[in-house]
Amino acid sequence: MSTTQSERLRELLEPLVTSQGLDLEEIAVDSVGRKRVLRVVVDSDQGADLDAIADVSRALSAKLDETDAMGEGEYTLEVGTPGAERLLTEHRHYARAVDRLVKFQLAEGGELVARILTVDDDGLDVEVPGVKGRKATSRRLGFAEIDKARVQVEFNRKDKKEEEA
Repeated sequence: MSTTQSERLRELLEPLVTSQGLDLEEIAVDSVGRKRVLRVVVDSDQGADLDAIADVSRALSAKLDETDAMGEGEYTLEVGTPGAERLLTEHRHYARAVDRLVKFQLAEGGELVARILTVDDDGLDVEVPGVKGRKATSRRLGFAEIDKARVQVEFNRKDKKEEEA
């Protein structure tokens, strides 16, 4: 049985988020001064546009209003997506990051920056960019080898369509 407020909120809200075609990625209740803020992070394989965020926000707000899950005090509901430099913690996060550049903290120490090419049940195939005139190299990473992984923002990456032209 769940004991924390975040776990109770997840049990209450996750079916509603799922019914909207989204995944509930994170729930956090923070105190900001005298106010409380409920932050809900959602995503999907196709991403979540502003209309989807607005729809799920209205549905969550209505559900919270009809229950006492947040207690009697005032709170603010914030619904959003994970952001550009998201931490990859679930298999679906890695699958959604295919073709993205990721910084890996390796379990045996050290780090690796590479582009995810494919994801399967056991791990990932990545391409390590070449440096100083060297060609890119391919590498296989098992999930057990990865301690932490975070998507990197790329400002000057060419679109695949540009590369194929």
